[in-house]
Amino acid sequence: MAYRETATVISKDKIAGDVYDIWFETEKIAQEAVPGQFVLVYSKDKARLLPRPISVCLTEGNKLRLVFRAVGEGTKEFSEFETGDKVEIQGPVGHGYDLSNKKKALIFGGGIGIPPMLNLAKELDCEKQIVLGYRDELFLNEEFEKYGQVYIATEDGSCGTKGNVLNAVDELGLDADVLYACGPMPMLRAIKNYAIAHDKEAYISLEEKMACGMGACLSCVCKSKEVDGHSKVKNKRVCTEGPVFDAREVEI
Repeated sequence: MAYRETATVISKDKIAGDVYDIWFETEKIAQEAVPGQFVLVYSKDKARLLPRPISVCLTEGNKLRLVFRAVGEGTKEFSEFETGDKVEIQGPVGHGYDLSNKKKALIFGGGIGIPPMLNLAKELDCEKQIVLGYRDELFLNEEFEKYGQVYIATEDGSCGTKGNVLNAVDELGLDADVLYACGPMPMLRAIKNYAIAHDKEAYISLEEKMACGMGACLSCVCKSKEVDGHSKVKNKRVCTEGPVFDAREVEI
């Protein structure tokens, strides 16, 4: 169930380049959120009617952590929040990761898809290997070390394996029974193909531009193998059926 709340900013930090880390105090959202879900953050500028979807990075009691990149006017506004500010938030929204798995897991995070995987790494109770992919500057990597063995891939080779997350898997000989991933579409597509080729379970979190965030407007659909009961075509709504999908469910 999603709640509309006025949350309070507890702290804000800039942790890399244009990446910001904000903790909010909420009434119910943090306590209800599961790994893989997101929240809708509303602008104080009434000219911006649509909220911005941001994945949940971490929860602690009634505290909610969001880590995001400031790239547009909305997220740039959020990056300027100060301690004590009141912010309209709706959530938790979407379908998160299944935490019942006890199999050996490989957790992949790429770019700004890294933050939501921190909550998954924390809550998933199984043997975990964590592979994080960066373009350049690292962030959050040290926090993942509490929850599993961490491996790094960077495009320029400045840290860890040179290349992408699957290059790290090949170079280091990593293996697991089930894969979890969030990141840019080329990374997710490669992980889906890898999972199929190696006959492994894989669950991926997709990111699409959203309008309502509640499944009514169909602005965030992705292609699926099966006909959707709501739209009656081969679509899945990322905001409600997702953002987490079995990789074999969706065409990417």
